[in-house]
Amino acid sequence: MNSPTDVRMLLQDLCTPAEIEAMADRWRVVPLLKKGIPYREIHDRTGVSVTTIGRVARCIEAGTGGYDLAFQRLYGS
Repeated sequence: MNSPTDVRMLLQDLCTPAEIEAMADRWRVVPLLKKGIPYREIHDRTGVSVTTIGRVARCIEAGTGGYDLAFQRLYGS
């Protein structure tokens, strides 16, 4: 994939709209978790379930590092 458009096209072919929305929800909470914002406040700001927020937090803490790598590449921190 050489551009965001390439990635978008691939994801639209691979995933259902609900799957894309679920991934977007997960990604939306990453910067807030990185800032140390409490789960309930993240839920109030985004509407993402506390369960999903917890899953993302566990992946950030004990996953393979994919969230951290993407975050660093996009935000530089």
